[in-house]
Amino acid sequence: MTKVTKRYSDKELQEFKEVITAKIEEAQHELNYAREQIQQLNEKAERQKPGNFDDGAGSNEREDLNQMAARQVKFIHNLELALIRIENKTYGVCRQTQNLISKQRLMLVPHATLSVAAKQHRS
Repeated sequence: MTKVTKRYSDKELQEFKEVITAKIEEAQHELNYAREQIQQLNEKAERQKPGNFDDGAGSNEREDLNQMAARQVKFIHNLELALIRIENKTYGVCRQTQNLISKQRLMLVPHATLSVAAKQHRS
């Protein structure tokens, strides 16, 4: 593989950083919401009598919220890793081809580490 000879400019990296920071804030807000809902469901379950009909519905809802929270935690982690790549000035470089990932892709999926071509090749 050839070495990277091109990277995004500092100005472009700053733009990506702003997008990622906003996405982290939004994801953190959604994570907090899910955690609040889980807490409310847990409190409600503690007040209910065992064997109540709503036990199953509450469990399903709690499970869905836990999955949503886990996805948000993973998403936030991936975005934080992207911020590290920005600081290291390696952000936007495909980890497989060493070519730049398109700016359009990074705006849509700011934590992407593979170009579209590399991703399709893996599938």
